[in-house]
Amino acid sequence: MARAESELQIGQKDGGLMKWINDRFPFDKMMKEHVTEYYASKNLNLWYVFGVLSMVVLVIQLLTGIFLTMNYKPSAAEAFASVEYIMRDVKYGYIIRYMHSTGASAFFIVVYLHMFRAMLYGSYRKPRELIWLIGMIIFIVLMAEAFMGYLLPWGQMSYWGAQVIVSLFGAIPGIGEGLVDVIRGDYSISDITLNRFFALHVIALPLALVMLVVVHILALHEVGSNNPDGIEIKKKKDANGVPLDGIAFHPYHTSKDLVAIVVFMAAFFAVVFFAPEMGGYFLEHANFEPANRLKTPEHIAPVWYFTPFYAILRAVPDKLLGVILMGAAVVIPMFLPWLDRSPVKSIRYKGVITKSALGLFVVAFLFLGWLGLQPATDLYTNLARVFTVIYFAFFALMPWYSKIDQTKPVPERVVMKGAEHA
Repeated sequence: MARAESELQIGQKDGGLMKWINDRFPFDKMMKEHVTEYYASKNLNLWYVFGVLSMVVLVIQLLTGIFLTMNYKPSAAEAFASVEYIMRDVKYGYIIRYMHSTGASAFFIVVYLHMFRAMLYGSYRKPRELIWLIGMIIFIVLMAEAFMGYLLPWGQMSYWGAQVIVSLFGAIPGIGEGLVDVIRGDYSISDITLNRFFALHVIALPLALVMLVVVHILALHEVGSNNPDGIEIKKKKDANGVPLDGIAFHPYHTSKDLVAIVVFMAAFFAVVFFAPEMGGYFLEHANFEPANRLKTPEHIAPVWYFTPFYAILRAVPDKLLGVILMGAAVVIPMFLPWLDRSPVKSIRYKGVITKSALGLFVVAFLFLGWLGLQPATDLYTNLARVFTVIYFAFFALMPWYSKIDQTKPVPERVVMKGAEHA
């Protein structure tokens, strides 16, 4: 103890506390490489804030999740009552619970917009293929994390939604039934299922998410950020090796990110305090009733962020084919770096065919999300089939239409709106 204190005193005399830390941990080096001397394009726009907002929401979810586990009981007999206890008796418990439930939806909102930005500006193209693949793995793990947490309130929709989704794995030939038993840990959704979902939700999957996010950022900083023009700014540097069209991430981009964070947090807490259920989209009304295996809800549907894929599942009459297409809908975006054959990256310089295809894809995805919340009538099922075809056609036909599409010439330097660059 005395030796450690003397070393600290020596470090402070030689150059202060930061020198003492830097001699033992590369803090300054890390800050330079990833913050103050990490150069990003000077024309990054609003679309580039959603990656930072995703990290903000991740922190919110981790912190609120820790406080919720202090009073939550992962037991079929006590789970629903423990959530009610958090809401009614724990000081500020209702705020923490609403922050966590709103955060789940906010997470998917910012992640979907983050992915859409990558599709707009070709951020999945060379040399960023690995960044895109890691991001897609993050998305899949996030879906698993959300699904595991969905069961924990042990409400009617939680129970029956999990029952339906888990039973889908039974459609896999040969191993399906055994796989369902492994996931549930029992012959039906029960106390054992709740316990294992709780363990995965609070320990395994959050750890995986955090590690993947770190790897995602490291991979991004290795090759550099993309920009709305799709131009590699590292190709043109000054005598000091600084990109001519780049500016330091801190303080220039962090100051803009801070504004976005403030606006986002204002909107986030407006929902938390005034509309945490969001009309039943963020918190379903059926989930305010305790799980009852003898009473099936009139209409079973997952939370809104799963509904596009659920609509694809319901659009197919055959159960196995429906499960395959639902899984394919989640996985197929991984292949975008190799499906896109366009000579340019950014939507700014692509032609009308690609722009129309992307527009149709967005419309199809939004309508599938809406249809996944509706009853399975003939009309809605047929509409879901139409939009499912559009969804998959966007990817399947991309090697063809992206190659023949008329593109505009890409400038050598990034374009700043309202100003001319040298």
